Amino acid sequence: MQSMKKLVAVAALALSAGLVSAGWSHAADTIKVGFIGSFASDAGRSTMRGAQIAIDELNAAGGVLGGKQIEMVKADTHEDVTEGIKAYEYLAETEGVDFIISGCIDDVSLGWLPRMTEYKIPTLDTWTSNIGIIDKLVEDYDTYKMYFMNVATDEALATLYVDFGKDILAKKMGWKKTIILQEDTAFGNAINGLVTQLLAPEAGIEVLDTIVYDTATVDFSPIFSRAVDSGADFIYLIASVNSQVVSSQYVKLQVPLAMTGVNVSALGQEYWDDTGGAGGGISTLSPVPSVGFVADPESQKFVDKYIAEYGNERPKYPHFNGFNAYWGIKQAFAAAEEAGGFGLDKWVPAMENQDLKLMKDGKLWLRYAFWKPGEVEERTQRTYPHNIRFDITPPYDDGAPSMVVIQWYENGDAKVVYPPKYATGEFEVPSWVKK
Repeated sequence: MQSMKKLVAVAALALSAGLVSAGWSHAADTIKVGFIGSFASDAGRSTMRGAQIAIDELNAAGGVLGGKQIEMVKADTHEDVTEGIKAYEYLAETEGVDFIISGCIDDVSLGWLPRMTEYKIPTLDTWTSNIGIIDKLVEDYDTYKMYFMNVATDEALATLYVDFGKDILAKKMGWKKTIILQEDTAFGNAINGLVTQLLAPEAGIEVLDTIVYDTATVDFSPIFSRAVDSGADFIYLIASVNSQVVSSQYVKLQVPLAMTGVNVSALGQEYWDDTGGAGGGISTLSPVPSVGFVADPESQKFVDKYIAEYGNERPKYPHFNGFNAYWGIKQAFAAAEEAGGFGLDKWVPAMENQDLKLMKDGKLWLRYAFWKPGEVEERTQRTYPHNIRFDITPPYDDGAPSMVVIQWYENGDAKVVYPPKYATGEFEVPSWVKK
């Protein structure tokens, strides 16, 4: 197990390998980390702040790679593919960064991915979960080996939802039919495909239909009417853009079906205020740590620092990718210490060997490690090179679950309702929905 001390340790190692990998040079006593993501989104800010806290800690501890200080430079994607490509080019060409930490949504990461392979800059994604990117490593490892993703991929996410569907929605609630409401994005398409393929055969829940809507939609009443008329037992929502709009309209319209799925706006503590208090009853898958998730002692230290510095700004509590950025920076530099810099030939194997286990009450609670090339995950019987090492088989004693299910109650509380190991509440349907 990688110790906490090792993550923050600094050693007198040469920087030259890191500079050679990028092909640029800058101040001899400085290493540049590039942040790429949306400056205006809660997810983007969480990533940026989590990375900055980790960088501040490393600098305060004496620096890295022989006492060098880390500087973070930033590039705004505006959650737009074209702007994201420009942002990556800026970090590479103008700033000459040694390492990039990303808080991008799927579509944007897919946009700049070809640039990454050109510039060959080590890059860690903390938000994107697109399985297609990991598949690129499976198919062409040498071209994409500088890429890492420390959030579980779509396929792992869908697997957890199938378990939730089987254990709670089908077995406990008796629901057998659903209709999917899906935003028109790469994220939406990916999740829909996986859920549709898995729900019926594994959870016994039939997908009656899919309603695809534009991310700029402001009136969901006809969409909800179509969902109710479908004869479904519940709605499965897939929304990562402006999902507070569909959430609040669902509550205000008192739609007579329960709604679960993947609702990105519900992952943050600002969700309740963003919906004007009209967010009760909605449940969603969430990467860990999530709202309602009990933190381990080491993660709580990060939370305390985050709140002390940013508690008066939004987001007041870090999203899961804020945690991912914090631990990801620590691991990237621990790997650089071992490798003597960010040269890919040495840094990539060192990063593959990073393995941080966070304990709570004597039990493994969270794990930041990566699947290695050729390593087969037991349940899916496939490989996930450079994806975070998730555990999708109870009792989750080999790593954290890929996701948890959280629910917002009508009193404004948010709880983890699945899986049982991490649960802090029970799954409920809204008061206006007939059981």
